[in-house]
Amino acid sequence: MQLPKTVQILSVMVLLPVVLLATSIRIAPNVLNIGSSGTVVTIHTSLPFSSVVATSVTLNDLEIQSWKADARGNFVAKFSMSSVKALVTSGALRLGQVTLTLEGMTQGGDDFSASSTIMVVSR
Repeated sequence: MQLPKTVQILSVMVLLPVVLLATSIRIAPNVLNIGSSGTVVTIHTSLPFSSVVATSVTLNDLEIQSWKADARGNFVAKFSMSSVKALVTSGALRLGQVTLTLEGMTQGGDDFSASSTIMVVSR
């Protein structure tokens, strides 16, 4: 009599740490006037331009409109000002001091996030 062969499958789960890169940002304008005729909110970062997956970048969940490198080779993101203003009219942001958060991914697959505060006024 022949015994059945036993097959064992060993499964190994490897948990890799998620790296969240720290970066600093500067938002222009730093005072957002809801009644202004401005068209773009610009975010200057300290990340090298070539390290960022531009299409992954959002500002408070708004899609990026355009991007470029500044004179130092750092990533600069541009967002539609009317979309940012719509965050105020929808109630997602309010008048006064608000925090805007830029998020995205690097070419190496690491997430990054940075926040800064601006003033929102209606004059």
